Amino acid sequence: MHKEFEGRTEQEAIDKAVEELGLDRDDFDVEILEKEKKGLFRKGNVRIRVYFGEDDSDIEEEPEEEEPEAEEAPENRDPEPQNDNERKIIEFVDTLIQKMGYKGKTSISFRRDTKIGLSIDSDDSSIIIGRKGKNLDAIQLITNVYAGNLDPDIKVVIDSENYRMRHEEQIIRNAYRIAEQVKRSGKSRLLDPMNPFERRLVHTALNDFDGVETKSEGEGLYKQVRIIPKK
Repeated sequence: MHKEFEGRTEQEAIDKAVEELGLDRDDFDVEILEKEKKGLFRKGNVRIRVYFGEDDSDIEEEPEEEEPEAEEAPENRDPEPQNDNERKIIEFVDTLIQKMGYKGKTSISFRRDTKIGLSIDSDDSSIIIGRKGKNLDAIQLITNVYAGNLDPDIKVVIDSENYRMRHEEQIIRNAYRIAEQVKRSGKSRLLDPMNPFERRLVHTALNDFDGVETKSEGEGLYKQVRIIPKK
């Protein structure tokens, strides 16, 4: 479904959509339909169209795809800790999950230079991952603060149920899908707020996509990527 809103600024129009539809900002996509420039005797105005729900006839359904094959594991994939720092980091994550009120077991999924991949196996993995992976991101952030006190060179990547790989592929597929719509319609689209790594995925994926360009908008950690038709 879709609906149009107007405001003096793009953000004001989005705020009106949030209030009227009773949705979170993450629950809909935004297309800029018209931007009126300010004049001597008139105020500028922005008209947007928001897409929400799953039955929108204006947005093409994403085709069913087979589950992506898992990437070949790096050579050093021993799940057991190989030194004292690895043991302490695993114990820290296990304790953190327990303090959250859930049961889980952490193991090492890969080692690459100074980067360590950890995988959390839990019956409550959906909660540990959280909406759009935000709980997983928070656990990863806290763990990296702890690991940095052990060794400033250590970088920890935390995953569960291969969420990160599946999420990255979904982001790229969605970016291509929206880019095709922007190219056909000639109208820009604003993607959901993303962290710096996710935005970099979109910028890189569409860098060689003919007919569109991208830019980040907003403030703070979670900014949005706008896909713009090339004139």
